[in-house]
Amino acid sequence: MLRSNTYTRLHIHFVFAVKYREAMIQYPWNIALHKYIAGILLKLHHHPICINSMPDHIHILAGINPSQSISDLMITVKKESNLFINKNRFTTKKFHWQEGYGAFSVSHMHLEKIKDYIVNQQQHHAKMSFTNEYLNILKKNQIDYNPAYIFHKLL
Repeated sequence: MLRSNTYTRLHIHFVFAVKYREAMIQYPWNIALHKYIAGILLKLHHHPICINSMPDHIHILAGINPSQSISDLMITVKKESNLFINKNRFTTKKFHWQEGYGAFSVSHMHLEKIKDYIVNQQQHHAKMSFTNEYLNILKKNQIDYNPAYIFHKLL
């Protein structure tokens, strides 16, 4: 619960992958997934701005309500969307999200740039792999990471 005289504008760009980075998110059901995740965010009093996915990962840009931790939000979004995908049998085998996620703060003045970036994922990935994209995001945000924990791929 927010207290009086508490004002926030917190925007986060989330990125997470399908387990083993399998190409399981497909058109047209990905649109239903985006809407479902937007509904989860709204139900938890967050503000979905933009959601888009590629077959092996998803990007979410949202205004965040500070009454919920980012880690709790990601647990809920991933768990509920995973159940939604499996309940509706959108995939031929059981769907799972990979452990972990990226969460990157976005200043208000960069919202449109990040929103355009997310909307244009298909064009972006014609030139760059998801792994390279993710590593670039980590580097741009000056985040130290252990390569052993970057999204595992099924061998």
